[in-house]
Amino acid sequence: MKSATPNLLQSLPPISVSPRNPSLLAHNSLTSPPKRTLDITCASKRSPDDYHATLKALNSRDRRPRKSLGQHYMLNDEINEQLVASANVEEGDLVLEIGPGTGSLTNVLIDAGATVLAIEKDAHMAALVRERFADTNRFKVLQEDFIKCHIRSHMLSMLESMGSLSEKPRYAKVVANIPFNISTDVIKQLLPMGDIFSEIVLLLQDETALRLVESSLRTSEYRPINIFVNFYSDPEYKFKVPRSNFFPQPKVDAAVVRFKLKQAVDYPAVSSTKSFFSMVVSSLSTTSCVLKLLALVKNYKSTVPFTIGFGNATSLPYVLPFFKDMAMEELRLNL
Repeated sequence: MKSATPNLLQSLPPISVSPRNPSLLAHNSLTSPPKRTLDITCASKRSPDDYHATLKALNSRDRRPRKSLGQHYMLNDEINEQLVASANVEEGDLVLEIGPGTGSLTNVLIDAGATVLAIEKDAHMAALVRERFADTNRFKVLQEDFIKCHIRSHMLSMLESMGSLSEKPRYAKVVANIPFNISTDVIKQLLPMGDIFSEIVLLLQDETALRLVESSLRTSEYRPINIFVNFYSDPEYKFKVPRSNFFPQPKVDAAVVRFKLKQAVDYPAVSSTKSFFSMVVSSLSTTSCVLKLLALVKNYKSTVPFTIGFGNATSLPYVLPFFKDMAMEELRLNL
């Protein structure tokens, strides 16, 4: 019996992907970080995925991308190579991938010599990549919702099985093209895990990427998530990815961000991270919050506790170094 699902190869025109397309790294000069270049060193061993390979994989399972899961599949294998290069993936690395889809990024990670643990919510896609990479012992897929899974226990188990729990700990990495609608949840779950991961490279919505990396403390774009990101990591905007590289094509462009995770000894000296972030969320919940924070910093007294107007008292010596490290240029004029 024929499937009622339309053949995706018949319903869509082919696209052209220019190798080493210079426009890939182009960005609006008024809002983008300085131009960065990437040295791509991953040599392909398996056949690279492209537009037709991706759609054939979907057709083989009679699948179409599910909007509810935010599925947008990467069609440009060169971008996958740049993702892997951005994370400095080397032979023997353990890499967590979130939402492998048809396995195009997984393919590049395995070719780079990594062992990949993939978390896939869609049962059909989990089965597809499990079958695709059945010939290697360096791939494992778990059919779970990443937001609900106990990723720490999974990673510790994998690291132990790889013999990475030695006197000098070896850290895992994250490389993923994640659904835009779970970006914040993924970041909140992964960034505090500096004891497990050294680097996290995510493909995010371009606007989100710029806001996370470039937002100034004195702008309306500044959010609690900015403080969270800078508390646990050093973020870097790597490059922009035009929307034309995805199927289905999203309404926005994407971008790659690299988060270099900090160790606990490098975190800002707060007495309680839970209390600190509770204070941050409360204080940044009004449009005047940044002015209040700057006023407090300007009137800094090293031994005097302070309140940010919401009854959440803390000690300024714990908070000031964090803001100085995070936004020295913005604060210098107010100190």
